[in-house]
This record gives sequence, C-alpha cells and structure tokens, in this order.
Amino acid sequence: MIEVSKLSFTYPDGTRALDDVTLSVPEGSFQAIMGANGSGKSTLLRQLNGLLKSPPGSVLVGGLTVDRKSFEQVNRFTGFVFQDPNDQIFAPTVREDIGYGPRNLGLDGDEVSRRVSWAAERVGISDLLDRPIHHLSYGQKKSLSIAGVLAMKPRLLILDEPTASLDPMGEKRIMRLLLELNREGMTVVMATHDVDLIPLYADRVCLLRRGRVVVGGGLREVFADQQLIEDCNLRLPRIAYLFDMFPDLAELPLTVGMARRELERRMGGVMGAPCGVDEHENHCLT
Repeated sequence: MIEVSKLSFTYPDGTRALDDVTLSVPEGSFQAIMGANGSGKSTLLRQLNGLLKSPPGSVLVGGLTVDRKSFEQVNRFTGFVFQDPNDQIFAPTVREDIGYGPRNLGLDGDEVSRRVSWAAERVGISDLLDRPIHHLSYGQKKSLSIAGVLAMKPRLLILDEPTASLDPMGEKRIMRLLLELNREGMTVVMATHDVDLIPLYADRVCLLRRGRVVVGGGLREVFADQQLIEDCNLRLPRIAYLFDMFPDLAELPLTVGMARRELERRMGGVMGAPCGVDEHENHCLT
C-alpha cells in the first residue's frame, strides 16, 4: 500500500524533520509509527497523502507517486485524521460535517445520507447527528473527525496520535474501532508514542528518532532491544517490566495475553479462568 524511499524533509526554518526515511507498509496491515515528541512522526504522515512536498525521495501510495498531479486521486482512497479534531471539523452540525466529504465526491443525497448514518454508527455518535459541533466534548470531536473520514470509504486510514487527550474508555473505543476496520481489510497507519497500545493492536512498527528510522518490522524485532527503545526516549510496555525477575526468558511479554500464556507455561497450566481481560484491552494483569 505504501512505499517510502530515501525521503528527507527540512522545514523553512532549517529544522531537519526527516532524514533518508525508507518504509514499506503492506496492504491490510496495521502499521504503528512510534517515536518520542519531535521524532518526525507527524511530518512523515503528512508526506503520505501529499500535505507536504516530498523531495528529495519518493512516496508511493496505492502504486501512485504522491505529488501535485496525483493529490486528488490519492486522497480519494486515503483518509487522514489529524491529532487535534479542531483542525479538521468545521461544519455547523455533526451530520453536515460527516457528509461534507461524500458530497464533495459528487454522491447523490441518498448515498450521502447512508454514509453519514453508517459512519456515525461505527464511531458511536448516531445520537449526536443534529448537535452543533461547538456543543461536543473533545472525545466526541475526536469520534466525529474519524467519522468524517470513514464516510469517504478509504482503503488507507492514516491517524496522527488518535488517542491523545482521551480518557481510558474513549481510548479503548477508538482503538477497538481501528482494529475492527483493519480486520475488515482497511490498511491502518497510526503515529503514537504510547508504547502500551502498540503491541495490543499493531502488527508492524517503525521506530523514529530525530527523523531517521532506527528499526522497523514486527513487534518482537522492534521491542527486542530495551536500551535502543530507551535511547529513543521511550520505554518498553509496562507489562514487560514485570518479567525482569525471570532471567531465563527468551522474549519479554509485551501484552497481557502474552504474559498470561508465559505464567501458565511456568505454572503448568494451573491458572484459573481468565479474568475477562482479552488481548486487545489495556488493563493490568490481576
């Protein structure tokens, strides 16, 4: 779905935000772009749909070179969700805001209405369709910004820190939705520095530091080097630190599910029934 090759970018003030970045995102994957603040995550995302000029280097999305000529075509199947929903929503009501994109596609009124209802239901704001957007909470605005993108029926969904400033339940709802969309075939690319979320949902990770790719690939490959993670001003998922007491571990568990399986192995499978925590819920192991 995405091929980034030797991409660099410098802002007008001289800040080198990306430095020779190469990245491949297979279609249907859930790709996390991980890094501390200022590592270049947002800049990289904005290159993927042409919001920033990309030379030197190249960006291909869906087989198309991302440039001025392909901008409209690329953005017909690419949805972008900004970190701050106030940068994205603007219509008087929730219904009008969700319908803005489909109307711009030239769809008839009935199809626009169907897409608005479908997108609102997917993000859980069907009861807010006629509410003015200035009466929404921050979390509701986050959901609205995602609904407006979903109404365009994208093949590729790009999100910049989608759970920033959300309460735990709001975070869970959005991440569950992204996981469902990915399982339905949508490619998801998410920038975040929340290292506890990434192993629960993503299947691929790219770690950035000062605009460069430090390591990329599967979860085990990226989280294998604790010192490297800390050098990037991040940390391992909290569940992993509980298992430092076991010196014979080949790999540290990264999720509650992984930790439970390791404990069951050590206890000969004598643990009790699951406590209701599944692989995609960010809870403590109790």
